Amino acid sequence: MKREIKKEEVNRLKKDGFNGEIVVVEEEKEAADICHQFLSKESLLGFDTETRPAFKKGEKYQAALIQIACAETVYLFRINKMGLTQPIADILGDENIIKAGIAIGRDLEELQELKDFEPAGFVDLNQLATEKGFQSIGVKNLTAMLLGFRVSKRQQTSNWEADVLKPAQARYAATDAWVCREIYLKLIHE
Repeated sequence: MKREIKKEEVNRLKKDGFNGEIVVVEEEKEAADICHQFLSKESLLGFDTETRPAFKKGEKYQAALIQIACAETVYLFRINKMGLTQPIADILGDENIIKAGIAIGRDLEELQELKDFEPAGFVDLNQLATEKGFQSIGVKNLTAMLLGFRVSKRQQTSNWEADVLKPAQARYAATDAWVCREIYLKLIHE
């Protein structure tokens, strides 16, 4: 398997993304139900966060969205609307559930600013890929090499605090978490 890829090679690949069910969660009770009924029973989840981009010097925003991916469903928790609830923090702190993400250190720091919790069970895919000899890392490169398609980063700088997420935003956010789950599955069999 290739361990390195050039930008031109990535750009030649077909764009694709998550095509399963996307559930946008804005209510604390719904978040609690999802965490207890579904997420707590999983052994592997894809993980990512989104924060409203800052375009002015000194401007900073808190994380607005946590994306958690199962095999066929991705949950988008709008923490800008409901806060980082205890059931979500419990999932993020469960050492028995692997949460795979890319460059997750900053994400976790931002979430810990919102709620005091101890993250456990996290795997940084950039680190895992580097340990396995990959030269090209990051979501775009790892997706291209391991999954064979290109992810669009077009929605990355959109407003994650918007009153309603646009379908393109939801798909982008879901894809980012879902590919992390899929990349992990490929890397552990390398």
